[in-house]
Amino acid sequence: MSTPLAAATLAGLLTLTACGGSGSGGDPDGPVSLRVAVWTANDAHLALFDEIADAYIAEHPRVEKITFDPLPFDGYTTALTTQIAGGNAPDLAWIFESSAPDFVSSGALVPLDEVLTETEGYAFDDLLPATTELWSEDGRLFAYPFSTSPFAVFANLDLLAEAGVPTPAEMRGAGEWTWEEVISAASTVAGETGASGMVIRDFDYTGWDYLATLWTGWDARAWDESSVCGFDRPEMVEAMGFLHEAVFEHGALPGPGTSADFFAGEAAYTVTQISRASLLEEAGFAWDLLPLPAGPAGEYAVIGQAGLGVLRVGDHPDIAADFLAHFTAPENSAELAQYFPPPRASQLTAETLASSNPLLTEEQLRETVVAGTVSGVVKPSHLGQEQIAQTVRAQLDALWRPDADVPAVLGDVCGAVQPLLDR
Repeated sequence: MSTPLAAATLAGLLTLTACGGSGSGGDPDGPVSLRVAVWTANDAHLALFDEIADAYIAEHPRVEKITFDPLPFDGYTTALTTQIAGGNAPDLAWIFESSAPDFVSSGALVPLDEVLTETEGYAFDDLLPATTELWSEDGRLFAYPFSTSPFAVFANLDLLAEAGVPTPAEMRGAGEWTWEEVISAASTVAGETGASGMVIRDFDYTGWDYLATLWTGWDARAWDESSVCGFDRPEMVEAMGFLHEAVFEHGALPGPGTSADFFAGEAAYTVTQISRASLLEEAGFAWDLLPLPAGPAGEYAVIGQAGLGVLRVGDHPDIAADFLAHFTAPENSAELAQYFPPPRASQLTAETLASSNPLLTEEQLRETVVAGTVSGVVKPSHLGQEQIAQTVRAQLDALWRPDADVPAVLGDVCGAVQPLLDR
């Protein structure tokens, strides 16, 4: 987080900027340009976005340009709030699930219910309640959950074969698709091939919230619904102790300061979302996709969400909301589904998803995406998430050492973060 923003929570910053009203407006009849802040720079993604935007421009002569503005994934929220604070707010923006409470509660976003329900053919009731909950407050929807993507495990079958390790399908068939067995297999791969065993997406010993994909298998939580810290609870201590041993005793994950790219063939397993399947289109190895391994608490699913919202301080919030209705209408949602799992009940089927995800089978989509979306828990989020995240990260630094006292470190995490959760 940059120094100017570190002095204030994201929620406080957004509340201040939201007080500015509904944008500067400009000439009410003049030409309109819209800017959408996103974190993807993927050429295929942006080409699809432009195609959808061009169709809107063709039907709305006053709108002469719609620009999708990629901001770096690392530090995205900081870059976005810097633009807002500097009077250069985009008209629409992608929002991380971790920042949802701050954006939704601050008043920074335009309510969407009216424009979406009044858009012909939109089918607002088709949106699954489980996907809109995080983006709603007081019965109003403040961002469209354009991507509700469960985490899953991709496996490099060639590396597993080289190490003499059973395939995930064989392990699952034998009732052994568990974290204990997967970490054991990952350790074997590392020892036999020199490649890495398991990589948890974007964790790299800083992005700690991605570890929810593991600790949820122990029924652990970063904090509960009453905002009570859960890092020091027995379930979390056991889960993080398991991870610590996997790294420092079994060598199943790359240690601090090292990295491995699964999609370049450098690791046997990775935990990530299906949107990255496109990176395997020209993979030089055989691969498979499965749900997260079961933990001591049984089978489970974890989802990441991204919302698309209209900023009140944008220049044209009404037109931006109308474009959002176009961008997320059923026909465009179906197109976006090839990269971003849709929140629509009618489209969240294995058959529908398979038509736009040719690299994945209907079975893979049914067992990971469809089932995971319905039953999954969302990664941790809370009011003041930016400051909370930095505090947790700083306290967890002591855990990533071979001789770390896991219970003591996690106790210190709660000691530092509970005052922030109480705000």
